[in-house]
Amino acid sequence: MSLRNVAISSFSTAVLAGGAFSVSHSQQAAPSGAAIFDARCKACHEPPIARAPTREQLRSLANETIVEALTSGVMQPQGSGMTPAERGAVAAFITGQAVAAGPAPARGAGPGAGRGPATPPPPPPPTSVEPATPAATTLLARVRGVTNAMLHAPAPGDWLQWGRTYDGQNFSPLRAINRDNVKSLVPAWRAPLVAGPSMPSPIVHDGVMFLQTNPDMVLALDATNGTLLWRHVYASSVPSSQKMGLSLSGNRVFVPTSDLHVIALDARTGAQVWDHQIALSPPATNRADFQLRSAPLIVGDKVIQGVTGSGAPGGGYIVGLDMATGRELWRFHTIPRPGEPGDNSWNGLSLDKRSGASVWDQGTYDKDLNLVFFGAGQTYDTGPLTHRSTDPSVNNDSLYTDSTLALNPETGRLVWHYQHLANDQWDLDWVFERQLVTMNVAGRSRKVVMTMGKMAILDALDARTGAYLFSIDAGTQNVITSIDPRTGAKAIDPSKVPDPNRPTLICPHVSGARAWPATSYSAGTGLLYVPITEWCSTYSAAGSKLMSAPGSGLSNADHPDAVKDGKMGRVQAMDLAGHRLGWNTDIAAPMSTSVLATAGGVVFAGDVFPELVALDDRTGAQLWRASLDANPSSNIVSYSVGGVQYVAVVVGMTNNDVNDLSRRYQAFRRGRGETVDRLTGAPSVVVFKLGDQTGGNSAR
Repeated sequence: MSLRNVAISSFSTAVLAGGAFSVSHSQQAAPSGAAIFDARCKACHEPPIARAPTREQLRSLANETIVEALTSGVMQPQGSGMTPAERGAVAAFITGQAVAAGPAPARGAGPGAGRGPATPPPPPPPTSVEPATPAATTLLARVRGVTNAMLHAPAPGDWLQWGRTYDGQNFSPLRAINRDNVKSLVPAWRAPLVAGPSMPSPIVHDGVMFLQTNPDMVLALDATNGTLLWRHVYASSVPSSQKMGLSLSGNRVFVPTSDLHVIALDARTGAQVWDHQIALSPPATNRADFQLRSAPLIVGDKVIQGVTGSGAPGGGYIVGLDMATGRELWRFHTIPRPGEPGDNSWNGLSLDKRSGASVWDQGTYDKDLNLVFFGAGQTYDTGPLTHRSTDPSVNNDSLYTDSTLALNPETGRLVWHYQHLANDQWDLDWVFERQLVTMNVAGRSRKVVMTMGKMAILDALDARTGAYLFSIDAGTQNVITSIDPRTGAKAIDPSKVPDPNRPTLICPHVSGARAWPATSYSAGTGLLYVPITEWCSTYSAAGSKLMSAPGSGLSNADHPDAVKDGKMGRVQAMDLAGHRLGWNTDIAAPMSTSVLATAGGVVFAGDVFPELVALDDRTGAQLWRASLDANPSSNIVSYSVGGVQYVAVVVGMTNNDVNDLSRRYQAFRRGRGETVDRLTGAPSVVVFKLGDQTGGNSAR
């Protein structure tokens, strides 16, 4: 077995505890803190780059939070190689509070921690990769291999893919929890995770929950109580990155890694089966420019993995791997190569000057059409594309950015594409899930692929041909003034094009009215349920630079609707048949999880207050709420074991989206004179089931 991939026999309890420090006001800050900050941190925070807090915002954090971020969180790359004393010195320099070295309890551990009952400390690591108890052995032995038939029609109690099913509808057919009894939900169990950057979504099969989390760790848990069955840690050559999940097929678990590998594990033991390193495509030479964020998509005997390459020359791509060996079988580049169709859409730029078109989300699959559907993101190097070249043979549409791509899963051949927004100058891309539905359009049944970008505009396309069908605008953006009803082409407000001489308010914020947390579709109601955040950015010559176009400096701005009602979140229903908005429920805090609709008539959603709420799928009326002690940031999933239905969400992990949302919401509340509590709950999987209570419940 490769030493890079070890099914854990021992794992440092100190790492599991997050390596926190206790705070003392009596000890002076280490004298090296200022120098280390200048060398490692200042470039990102003074002035702040996009998504990074200012120095003043950092000052309001606790020392433990900064140390954790440098140790295993979003600032881990900057903290790489620092000693514990140096991380403590940086924290003390930033906050002005001295740090006393020495391990403290894990976040949320100990009496009175968090905003409610103490979070239990992490369990000791297993002594062997083998199941620790006879009961675990029995449970794992019952786990059946996942067949193609199961992937196409999963058992109602299973959640086998990132969006549960090949169509990505993110809908649960379970109905034991319903509108009438959801108020009786209570915490069922909670399992601790290692703090760090991730947005993992659980997969559940035959009573076992599989979860990928920090640091490049895969867990198999008893889905009824959270008992650890096995743990596998991949020894990545780079710091752990933000990833969304894993996939199942046969008796294997397929896992993307932080250093551009895909590995296959035995689902019953966690032992490695194979390891494939994804090669770079010329002209790219730096592996650090690329990441694997999404769960692989399993189609037949192919493992299909999207690759992000936001700033890499040549951009992102999608690879098809052989399920049995990991060998690469095909590759599709999301930026056309010289001589390929679309090569002339980059304003005359050579391939080494083109970047972006990253693939962030898992694709979806239609068996009858034999097509897989993926989205590609924008480019950050917008300067050379701002104005169209005078050469009539080229344009600046920049394919295949902001596009839906329909590929043959056997060969990777592009069958059709549709570009939702040409020449995206705002990082308001259309990269998220592609959901498949069958519905009546203009009097006949059509297979439809639909997707929604950061502007919360839904585009619906014919899944067979890519022909445009209709759009629905959630009404939170101010960039698009109109949409052509025949082609879907978007007309841009010229005052919103970045201009260094004209500051302008752009809504939504660069992080999106919606981001990677998925929408949910219910065929029973015909409604699509969308998690929305109302926030904006000011574009000007000042501010942090995310895109390269002049005038695209970014600073935070409040959304007029949020200013009006004091609420930044919204769950929005969209009536697909009527091509119009349905009900909406305003939520105080930004939405940070997927929305999950169920056959029981309940819609679940999570926010950074933080809370988990349940709404009536017909009206949006709130039916239940549970306070959380850490921000939720995953897809919400529902599954059943032994006739008991569960609802699960991951809390306390860090990633770009939840960090942005939390910081902005805290600033929004402070601006309104509200008090903001500091969250101290530990990263965990939190699971609910029906109990005997009749009111709101706390998971704190």
